[in-house]
Amino acid sequence: MKRFLLAFLLCSSAAFGQTEVEDVKSFTLDNGMKVLVLEDHSIPNANMYLFWKVGSRNEYPGITGLSHFFEHMMFNGSEKYGPKMFDRTMEAAGGSNNAYTTENVTVYTDWFPSSSIETIFDLEADRIANLALDSAMVESERGVVLSERSTGLENSNYRFLNEQVKAVAFMAHPYRWPVIGYESDIKNWTKEDLQRYFETYYAPNNAVVVITGDVDYENVKKLAEEYFGPIPAQEPPREVHTVEPPQLGEKRLVVDKSVSTPNLMMAYHVPETGSEDYYALELMNAILSNGNSSRLYNSLVDQQQLATSVFSYVPESFDPNLLYIYAVAGKGVEETALEEAITAELEKIKTEGVSEKELEKVKNQKLMELYRTLETINGKANTLGTYELFFGDYKKMFTAPEQYQKVTAADIQRVANKYLKRENRTVGVLKDLPEEEETAQ
Repeated sequence: MKRFLLAFLLCSSAAFGQTEVEDVKSFTLDNGMKVLVLEDHSIPNANMYLFWKVGSRNEYPGITGLSHFFEHMMFNGSEKYGPKMFDRTMEAAGGSNNAYTTENVTVYTDWFPSSSIETIFDLEADRIANLALDSAMVESERGVVLSERSTGLENSNYRFLNEQVKAVAFMAHPYRWPVIGYESDIKNWTKEDLQRYFETYYAPNNAVVVITGDVDYENVKKLAEEYFGPIPAQEPPREVHTVEPPQLGEKRLVVDKSVSTPNLMMAYHVPETGSEDYYALELMNAILSNGNSSRLYNSLVDQQQLATSVFSYVPESFDPNLLYIYAVAGKGVEETALEEAITAELEKIKTEGVSEKELEKVKNQKLMELYRTLETINGKANTLGTYELFFGDYKKMFTAPEQYQKVTAADIQRVANKYLKRENRTVGVLKDLPEEEETAQ
């Protein structure tokens, strides 16, 4: 434990020593947009993260995939900056950008020299207030997304199986459909669907903006009021109220695809990111698959050579979600042997628990991951926004080291027994079925 305490102190000092919770300042515009600002003058650069509280969980059958589609459309023209001009203008100002969509949020990121900050505000305000839903551009991007969906499923066995497992694991909650949407929905969105969705979810009162780097708080506030302030608020979107009912027994599925060896996915229902079990689940997940010395990798890949790869993860989410375990069988290995070996490792944690040394190791890993993230202005912005949205308060980022440190071996064993139950899981297998088996099904 001494090694852990030393690492804990070093990480806490390095990661938070130069940034205190008081250094983060925030304000909310009259239209409801919340802005977090963290000054960091170590380099003459800055970034802006715009977290929109909209993802695939906000969709419904008929319009699945719209959140991801707007990630494309937001770069395709607005009133002041026409098609492709967003990127060109930002690049001319020395900046760059990216975006991503999840089940819960759509996030746009801008990186730029601090001297270009007003240009970035102008660009973002224009596409929020005046996005152009040009019919020709909509059809062009519709084709791009359809191609992205088909090639993604074709080229990624993981993605192919994950889509099928989610659809079975969730009976009611909108986490059951893929972020990219269903093909038939993508083909049939109307312009009215797009306009309604944009006005509902791309309202300033549905966003959190995080700006970090070589900026001045008062100047950021002035620019936000000038560029974002005039954009009108909208009626808040209806809350997602569907609650996934408890799973009453194990679910299983087999998916046919031409693969060299079976792929296996096991998904267990777990609570949302902001739950009291979050840190224990994160550390249990790290014990299972974080690095080559983790339990699953060491057992399945190194020792028994049952798998060529294995990993587990829990996505950040507003609502209860899944802990996924995914493994690719080795040559000549049946999926049943792989499943039995994984289940055996899970049972060991449930019955025998974990050692203090093992727990100390993953605590060190998590703290070092947090430290590395907070070394950059980009990491600080993303992490602040993540805690503000998923934990309800950016200030909780500063208490994360203590929360990890509080987790005991008994907590790991408790959450393992609480969630890693057979009746709480869905097991999916991706394999090349014999022709007669396909016919029988």
